[in-house]
Amino acid sequence: MAGPRPVVMSGPSGAGKSTLLKMLLGDFDGLFGFSVSHTTRNPRPGESNGKDYHFVTREVMQKGIDNGEFIEHAVFSGNMYGTSKAAVRDVQARNQICILDIDMQGVKSIKRTDLNPMYISIQPPSVETLEKRLRDRKTESEESLQKRLKAAREDIKISESGGGGGGEEGRERETTRLAFPSG
Repeated sequence: MAGPRPVVMSGPSGAGKSTLLKMLLGDFDGLFGFSVSHTTRNPRPGESNGKDYHFVTREVMQKGIDNGEFIEHAVFSGNMYGTSKAAVRDVQARNQICILDIDMQGVKSIKRTDLNPMYISIQPPSVETLEKRLRDRKTESEESLQKRLKAAREDIKISESGGGGGGEEGRERETTRLAFPSG
């Protein structure tokens, strides 16, 4: 894909990715563009279609995956998530640095592509802080929250090891790890 080299931001839900993304898009207007992901989950309060996510049915998403329209896709808590090639191309066509907000499954998938992004791992100061953030949102069932915390522990472990796997052994792995304090 032509255009500036993309940036992949990954980390558990509640780590601060959205906060950092809003800062980058606000403070560096026109330099960065957000790759709007697709999902089959329902919108949370305040989210809008085409801005936060492309909210689609399972059938629409599966058809796109089957047609090779996605760079990466994953299933989490029964919902599908993915980044389409078109979403990245749209940002690059505006000559902006495309930011992708994805989970560790997505990072592993992207490392097997020719996208060649820079990787930034956003991590919470602690699992306890993350749990408080997720509970304060009041958007998760207890079962969903426990799944997110389990996935977060795995993300943190992978991030601390500097990997994400899935890449060719000779491929350079640039990963920057950031932690947002609570507050």
